[in-house]
Amino acid sequence: MLRRALAFWIPAAVLATLACGLIYVVGQQGLRTAANDPQIQLAEDAATALDAGASPASVVGAATVDTSTSLAPFVVVYDPAGTVLASDGRLDGAAPVPPIGVLRHARSDPPNLVTWQPRSGLRFATATVPWSGGTVMAARSLREVERREDQALALAGLGWLAMLVGLAAASLLAAAVWPRPATPVDRSDHATRADPPT
Repeated sequence: MLRRALAFWIPAAVLATLACGLIYVVGQQGLRTAANDPQIQLAEDAATALDAGASPASVVGAATVDTSTSLAPFVVVYDPAGTVLASDGRLDGAAPVPPIGVLRHARSDPPNLVTWQPRSGLRFATATVPWSGGTVMAARSLREVERREDQALALAGLGWLAMLVGLAAASLLAAAVWPRPATPVDRSDHATRADPPT
């Protein structure tokens, strides 16, 4: 019976694992992709204003954002060489500057959406777009998004374990009620006892 239960449980467990993994990946990607939306709008609106003649200082916020602790989005305007022209964000006392490749790629394939980690434990969802005088990057901390991703992973893991336990119980029950094959009749004894021909 145990072997029959395992035969039921193993393929069902594989399907449950794939299903839970797929659910987590879809949820995680939805959370991470949605984290880019505000930055895309901010960067594109700033670039449009700059191309229309606005000054770099006018397209960034008036309040300074401490990017190491705040969840607020921030905007940084760069010239073609990657020099900061204006910024409402501060990281360790200076305007945040991502790797120059992030800014260069944005000029050929905008918007350039990158997860930037300036140091351990600090990650930003960034959107960078070009304008006539350089590039604009809008970014914000991924701290809350990553916390929700961890919660989604924990829920998917608990659901996976619950499904495995439930499938094990169902497999044992199915194996217990599965009809047993009929015992074949041994006809060898009848053959040996057959009456001899007359």
